[in-house]
Amino acid sequence: MKSAKPNKPTGKSRRVKPMTISSMIDTPSELTDGSSSKTAIVLMTRVRLARNLATMPFPGWAQPAQREEALDICRAAVVSAPQMKRSLSIDVAELSDLEKQILVERHLISRELSTSKGGSGAVINHNQAVSVMINEEDHLRIQVLRSGFQLKKAWNAINDFDSVLEEHLDYAFSSNQGYLTACPTNLGTAMRASAMMHLPALVIAGQMEKVARAVNQLGMVVRGQFGEGSDASGSIFQISNQTTLGEAEPAIIKRLGSVLSTIVDHEKNARAKLLETDSGKLLDKIGRAFGILQNSHILNSNEAMNLLSLVRLGVDLGLFPEEKRSQVDRLFIETQPGHLQYAQKGIIEPEKRDLLRASCLRSEFANFVKPVSISDKN
Repeated sequence: MKSAKPNKPTGKSRRVKPMTISSMIDTPSELTDGSSSKTAIVLMTRVRLARNLATMPFPGWAQPAQREEALDICRAAVVSAPQMKRSLSIDVAELSDLEKQILVERHLISRELSTSKGGSGAVINHNQAVSVMINEEDHLRIQVLRSGFQLKKAWNAINDFDSVLEEHLDYAFSSNQGYLTACPTNLGTAMRASAMMHLPALVIAGQMEKVARAVNQLGMVVRGQFGEGSDASGSIFQISNQTTLGEAEPAIIKRLGSVLSTIVDHEKNARAKLLETDSGKLLDKIGRAFGILQNSHILNSNEAMNLLSLVRLGVDLGLFPEEKRSQVDRLFIETQPGHLQYAQKGIIEPEKRDLLRASCLRSEFANFVKPVSISDKN
């Protein structure tokens, strides 16, 4: 990162290439692309930076006119960056509730930004690997997503992007406290690095509470897949750093990477132990999940996530072909309420959504390869 060089672009944002919210939604996200994943256990890594303008009040204290001014300044700098040449720039107030929900489900904006009334926006690049929220809690919430366990690559990408923005924006920075943020817990680096992990064996073995306590003692936090306050449907957890002050970004990334690698090892060991001590029960769980997905007529979001989680575990154990993992990852997203309703071009009542979700999954699993047994595989 470079020291701030005030040279703030002004005026309305421009787009290098036209892109609409509908065309972006119709494009698969970084999260559903498992081709670059080096380990099946880590679905996605993410690094997020909070930044604020030195000359403007924080969004929560700003007047409407000041929020609009900050939005224009930040958006102009973001869309002019090389990393965002083919980006979509949106005003949150102009999005439908359904479009907001889809962006939340794809981890491209936060639930907090989706409820913003005015003077807030987002810029999302063409492959949805980089998104910038403007006037959420801070003026800028910059994030880079990478499928699989790619923490260092995500950090390098966001560090380069942040340096480009810092050439044009005068960041609020203190030599003693680092980057200044609306919430004191983000002071310093203002960085949150995280991984979305699939940990079904630790859940089945009843070890997740123990793992969460150990992670907390190391200065990390365990949350559900949609962050603070969300549950861990599908045995998917977010593990991220808590400390942002008094430690440099590379050190945080290294320490988090070490913790994540340890959790990966614990999950692998839990899987091996389940196969060794209770393989019949484990394989029965996976087989029943497969059968329900093929035949059920009513499925809510939570149940669908848990069933898909077991099938994904089956892929990892070699019961299903390796290439089926990306299909399951896609279904984790596409069976969420927002995506289901968008596919049907309208708001659907929860009961009808459950019917539709089951129908979609029956169709997806109609030609899904039947699982082989461990004995057959060997």
